[in-house]
Order: sequence, then C-alpha cells, then structure tokens
Amino acid sequence: VRRPKGQTLPAGQTEPTFGPCARLDYELELGIWIGQGNDLGDAIPVSEAGEHIAGFCLLNDWSARDIQAWEYQPLGPFLSKSFITSISPWVVTAEALEPFRRAQPARPEGDPQPLAYLLDPKDQGQGALDIELEVLLLTQGMREQNLPAHRLGLSNSLNMYWTAAQLVAHHSVNGCQLQSGDLFGSGTLSGPDRSQLGSLLEITEGGKHPIELASGEVRKFLEDGDEIILRARCTREGYASIGFGECRGKVVAAR
Repeated sequence: VRRPKGQTLPAGQTEPTFGPCARLDYELELGIWIGQGNDLGDAIPVSEAGEHIAGFCLLNDWSARDIQAWEYQPLGPFLSKSFITSISPWVVTAEALEPFRRAQPARPEGDPQPLAYLLDPKDQGQGALDIELEVLLLTQGMREQNLPAHRLGLSNSLNMYWTAAQLVAHHSVNGCQLQSGDLFGSGTLSGPDRSQLGSLLEITEGGKHPIELASGEVRKFLEDGDEIILRARCTREGYASIGFGECRGKVVAAR
C-alpha cells in the first residue's frame, strides 16, 4: 500500500499544502459482489436484491484522513479514498452463508424507519449476516521483537446498519445499471463497544488518544512498515466453519 499524496490543510494554516498523507487509516468492511445485473433504467426491488448478490469478501477501504478532511467539503471524499482498496483472496458465495443469516437488528431508539422501497419483511427477518470480523496490526517493531500482531478490533457484520439487499436496492433505485462483478463496500463495520471499532480514526478519536503497543511503539495513525490484517469467520453449531482468507496490506513510503 503506497502512502498517497494529496492536498491537506495543516493546523493553524490558511492555505493548503501538497505532500504525503500523515494520517493514513484503514476501514474494516465487507465487500458485496454483484452476480446478475439489471437493465439500465430498471430498479432492483429490495425483495429481489438478494438474487443479484453473488457473494462476499473482506474489504479494507484505506483512507487518507488528512486529505479527506480538506477535500470533503464541498466535494466529498475523492483522492482520500481512490488510491487503493484491498480485498480478501476469494468470494464466499451467498449460498454458503445461508446458515449464518439472522434477523436485521433493531435500529437505535429515535432513528427514522427506512422508506417503503427499502423494506421487505423477508429481508428484515433474515437479511443480516453473523460474521465475526477481526483487525490486527503488525508493525516493524513487532517483527524485530518476534511479537504477535496486536488486535485492534473484534466486530461482527451484525453491526451493519443496512442489509446487503437494501444497499443494492438503494444503489439501483434511480435506474443505475449494475453489472456482474461490481463490488460494493459495506461501510465501516464498527460495533457499540470500544473493542469493536473498525478504524483508527474512531479508536484514537482522531489521534487524541494514541494506542500503546507491546513493542513500545505508539500509533495515532499508520506508519510506513505497518501491516493491517483483516480476518473473518462464520461459526454455528452443527455447521462447518467458514473463513474468508486474510486481507493484508503493508504500508510503504510515498514516492
């Protein structure tokens, strides 16, 4: 993962500068692979969206937080996200994950209900997936000291605010044409507890609270030589355990 360059606005300055990202981060996500697409102009109903999903993978949506902070108003994320995305090595089919489907968790009290085009009783009853998700950090200092990787977070895909079917339905509702092989990112899969957070931005609260590592190193954001490892596993009594393979990425210096 080559450290990206871009425009940032240093603290206390009024003019942007150009240079390497200083606040490089990861995001723990699921990838959703489209199998069957749709015709241009035709929306995919949420009740049929599952038929268009071929399978799932792990996805690391690498993020340059300092570049993102400068560019997102008024344009939204652009160069802060487009430099690289990492995925795990194979597609876990939707059929293989059938035993691990669950009811979509209730929304927090006070949150608005989705509009009708995003609601389907069957999807609400079994549209969520029970997948354990783990993020590990391996630094150069850990390698030199023969230390194991440090767990940054242990989350679950049940923390998805929307089901995969809802994501597909919403993406196509304006007639956008999806094609076989298109890849969706779920968004960061953080849970309610501190141990379940899916990015350093959340864990360190924007760099205010650095992580102390067994190697004696501290981290606010990722440094050159740091490696992020994503893992996922589905387990249920009476069924074979399913893994996703590792999604790994090692940061190297900007050119």
